[in-house]
Amino acid sequence: MDRTCLLEASNVGLHLGDREVLKQVSLKVHAGQIITLIGPNGAGKTTLVRVLLGLLKAQTGLVTRRQGLRIGYMPQKMQVVPTMPISVSRFLRLACHADHRRLNDILAELKISHLEDRQLGNLSGGELQRVLLARALSQSPQLLVLDEPAQGVDVTGQEELYQLIDDIRTRHQCGVLMISHDLHLVMATTDEVVCLNQHICCSGHPQQVSVDPAYIALFGKAAGGNLAVYAHQHNHHHDITGCVVEEADHHHD
Repeated sequence: MDRTCLLEASNVGLHLGDREVLKQVSLKVHAGQIITLIGPNGAGKTTLVRVLLGLLKAQTGLVTRRQGLRIGYMPQKMQVVPTMPISVSRFLRLACHADHRRLNDILAELKISHLEDRQLGNLSGGELQRVLLARALSQSPQLLVLDEPAQGVDVTGQEELYQLIDDIRTRHQCGVLMISHDLHLVMATTDEVVCLNQHICCSGHPQQVSVDPAYIALFGKAAGGNLAVYAHQHNHHHDITGCVVEEADHHHD
C-alpha cells in the first residue's frame, strides 16, 4: 500500500451458506477521502464492511489495513430502551477512553454540547445519530466507517449531517467509508461512489447535481444543491437470485 492508503481490499469473496454474498470486490480508502458504498438491500454492503474491519474473514482475496490503523465505527442503528437511565455523557464515557476535555471538544464540534446531560432514550433520531458519531470520533480515528449515518434523520437533518461529515474529513484528514442504501443518491462531497450488488457494478466520481424531476420532487431544490445523482453505467442486470445477467453493450441511467 502507498503511504496515504488506509485500507485495501483485493478480489474479496465470501459465501454464507450456499449464497455468494461478495464476489471479487476490490477497493481502496485513502486518508482525507470519502468513499460511499451504495446498493439495494441485500447487496452485501454491511457484510463487506465487516470483512474490511476484520469481523468476518473473506474466503477469497485479501484485505490489507495500515499497521496500527485507528478505526471509528458508527453502526447503522442502535436500539435504546427509553426507560434506561443513562445520559449522553455517561454513554460516551462507557464507550471510550477519551478524557473529559476531548469529549467536550467532540460534542462542541458536532454541535451537541447541550445534549450532554440528556437521557439517551429521550433523543430524537438526528440527535442519537450525532451521539453515535461522537462515539466514533472519540477513538481519534484515521478511518471513519459509517453505516447508514442518516438512518432515522429527516431530509433537512440528512443534509446537515452529510455536510458535518465532510467538515470532519477536512479537519481531521481521516478517511471515510460510508454506506447508503440508496442506489441513486450520494453526497456531492463524496470523492468516489461504489455501487455494490454482491460484486462492484460500477465505481467513480459522482456527477453534478441532477435535474431529474423525480429527484427534485423527492429532495427539493435546497437539498439538490448538496446532493448528486450517480449515473449507473453497466452492461448487465441481476436476476431474482442476484446472479449477473450480461446485456448488450449500452448504458443505463
